[in-house]
Amino acid sequence: MAILKVARLGHPVLRQVAKPVPPAAISTPEIQRLIDDMIETMHEYDGVGIAAPQVHQSLQLAVIEVASNPRYPQAPHIPLTVLINPDITACVADQHVGWEGCLSVEGLRGQVPRARRLSVRWLDRAGRAVSREVEGFFAVVIQHEVDHLQGKLFLDRMTDLTTLTHLLEYDRYWLRHEDDAD
Repeated sequence: MAILKVARLGHPVLRQVAKPVPPAAISTPEIQRLIDDMIETMHEYDGVGIAAPQVHQSLQLAVIEVASNPRYPQAPHIPLTVLINPDITACVADQHVGWEGCLSVEGLRGQVPRARRLSVRWLDRAGRAVSREVEGFFAVVIQHEVDHLQGKLFLDRMTDLTTLTHLLEYDRYWLRHEDDAD
């Protein structure tokens, strides 16, 4: 396994619509190695998800996992999930606005509106079809990663750019303000 280089804001691969992974290719050593390397890269950089375009591979592939993550200490546990060729549908029009960051947009966070609940279909790393309804933080992370597969970043979804903040200022001003409200 290897830690892969993460594409940063401005790299053209982040703005391309990724190509579907042919189902017959999922079991190949190349795709399986890419999945393992993406998982290792996500862990190395304390991500809760990473999409193939973020590691310079224009493929419809993302990995997600949350297990006591220092970047998202309040996030609920999400088991390791490999999404290949995902398709999402919002189950309800109800949206939540929450803070998001991105390994490809290093050092910044902003508030992004996202659907609270989704219906999601994908292929897992064994090529099996999965269909689930997800909600809360898991739904947010899936939407964030699927955006990467569509050539979009969380910045594109922000409706109020005044919330775009550097991480140090987020910790200093925004996070403290949220803690005071509790």
